[in-house]
Amino acid sequence: MMQGTALALSPSTSFLKPPCRNSIPKPSQLSASTSLIQLDNLTCVRRLSWQTLFYTFSSSSSSSSSFPSFNKISASFLFLSGRYDNLKVRAAPESAEEASNPRGMVKTLQLGALFGIWYLLNIYFNIYNKQVLKVYPFPATMTAFQFGCGTVMISLMWAFNLYPRPNITRSQLGAIVPLAVAHTMGNLLTNISLGKVAVSFTHTIKAMEPFFTVLFSALLLAERPTVWVVFSLVPIVGGVGLASFTEASFNWIGFSSAMASNLTNQSRNVLSKKLMVKEESLDNINLFSVITIISFILLVPSAILLEGVKFTPAYLHSAARQGLNIRELCVRSLLAGFCFHTYQQVSYKILEMVSPVTHSVGNCVKRVVVIVSSVIIFQTPVSPINSLGTGLALVGVFLYSRAKTIKPKPN
Repeated sequence: MMQGTALALSPSTSFLKPPCRNSIPKPSQLSASTSLIQLDNLTCVRRLSWQTLFYTFSSSSSSSSSFPSFNKISASFLFLSGRYDNLKVRAAPESAEEASNPRGMVKTLQLGALFGIWYLLNIYFNIYNKQVLKVYPFPATMTAFQFGCGTVMISLMWAFNLYPRPNITRSQLGAIVPLAVAHTMGNLLTNISLGKVAVSFTHTIKAMEPFFTVLFSALLLAERPTVWVVFSLVPIVGGVGLASFTEASFNWIGFSSAMASNLTNQSRNVLSKKLMVKEESLDNINLFSVITIISFILLVPSAILLEGVKFTPAYLHSAARQGLNIRELCVRSLLAGFCFHTYQQVSYKILEMVSPVTHSVGNCVKRVVVIVSSVIIFQTPVSPINSLGTGLALVGVFLYSRAKTIKPKPN
C-alpha cells in the first residue's frame, strides 16, 4: 500500500507536465487543503517572470489498485515567467525534525548566554550600586555618573564602528526627548529607593510595573485589558502590599520613590508606543543609546542643582570613613556604571531576538534572581510573611505575562 506523498517544486527540473490533461479539474473544483509549494532558494523566484503554471499534487493510494488514485488533487497557481528547465521535484519534509536548521541550536545557545549575562550584570549592578549609595548618599550624582559611563561606551561603540551610528531627524528627536525625560526620572527614583531601603524591597515594589502598564494603556491608548490580565494584577497588588507591611527596612521615601519609578518607567513605555508610531523607528540598541546620551545631558545640571558638586576630596574622604576607601569607591562606582549600561543594552538585544512576552517572563525571572541574591549577599532579614508577599507578587507578574498572550474573543 503506497503512502501519500507531498511533492514540493523548486527550481531545477526539465519536465513539469500533469499526468493527464483530462485529469486536471477546474479551478472551482480544487481543494486548497493539501497544496504545498516549497522553494529552496528565494532568489530563484526573482529570476522567473509571471507566465509559467505550477501544479502541486497530493496523491493517496488505493488498497484495491497498484496505481495511485488521485482522490485529492490540489493545484497551486504561481504565474512565473522565463525558463524552467532547471526545476526539480523534491519531497517536502514531513516532520519538524527533517526541517530543523543547525542554526537554531546556535541561536538557542546564544540566547541562553545573553539571558545569563543579563542576570549576572543585574546582580552586580545592584550590589555595587547599593554599596556605593550606603556610603555616598547622593543618588542624583550617582545616576548622572552612570549615564556618563554609558555615554562614553556608546561614543566608543560608534567611533570604532562596532555598531552603525544612526541619523536622527528633528522629528525623531522630538519624539525621543519625552522618552528620555521619563527614562531619566525612572532611574533617578530607583536609585533614591535603593539608597533608602533594601535591594530586595525595591525590586518587590517594582513588581508593580504591570499594574501601571495596564493603567496607562487604558488611559492614554484606550486599550481595554482582558479579564485574565485584570485577575493577574490581584496577586501583584496583594503581594506588594503584604511585603510592604512586613518589611524590616521600610521607609516612606524608599517606598514612594520606587513606586514613582514604576509610574515613570511605564509611562515611558506607553509614550514610546504613542509617540514613535508615526516616526521611522530606530532599532532598539540605537534608540536606547540616544536616550542614554540625552538623559546624561539632562541629569548633570539637575544633579548639581539638587545636590551640588559632590566629587570633591572632602566628600570622598567622608565616604571612606564609612567603610569604603577612595579607591574602592571609585572602582565600584565605575563597575556599577558599566553594569548599569551593559545590562540594559543586553536586555534590548534580547528583545530583538524574542517576543515581548518571552522578554517579560525573562524579566520576571531576573527580578527573582536579583531579590534572592541580594538577600543572601546583604544578609537582609526576611520574615515568612514578607517572603510570602514577595513570592505572591512575582507569581502575579508571571501570570500577567502569560495573560497577555490570551487574545479576547471577537464579539
